[in-house]
Amino acid sequence: MDDQIKNLLFDVDIIARLVVGIGEAAEITGVPQRQIRYWETKGIIKCLPDQEVTTRRYDYANLKKIILIKELLDDGFTLDAAARKVEDRISKINEAIGKVMEQQQTKEGAQ
Repeated sequence: MDDQIKNLLFDVDIIARLVVGIGEAAEITGVPQRQIRYWETKGIIKCLPDQEVTTRRYDYANLKKIILIKELLDDGFTLDAAARKVEDRISKINEAIGKVMEQQQTKEGAQ
């Protein structure tokens, strides 16, 4: 496995383990806790389910969503329009990453 792929897998591993509480999420994103809770009640973001922890906890994907939605709100989008636009972007990104992974697997299989 080349160094570039090793570094990517390392990054993915760290990102997968990145989980923060609502206070840290608010601090990182610049979005107040109250607003994060509201977005959660609307189903735009989701806290991680954990019966052992009573505080809301958010992963990298939700932090990214919060930041992107905030930017779109700052640009004048409504909350619903911003949430739809972010979901569309994430879907397109995931689709592109899936294609790259398929190509990589095809290359590895041909070798």
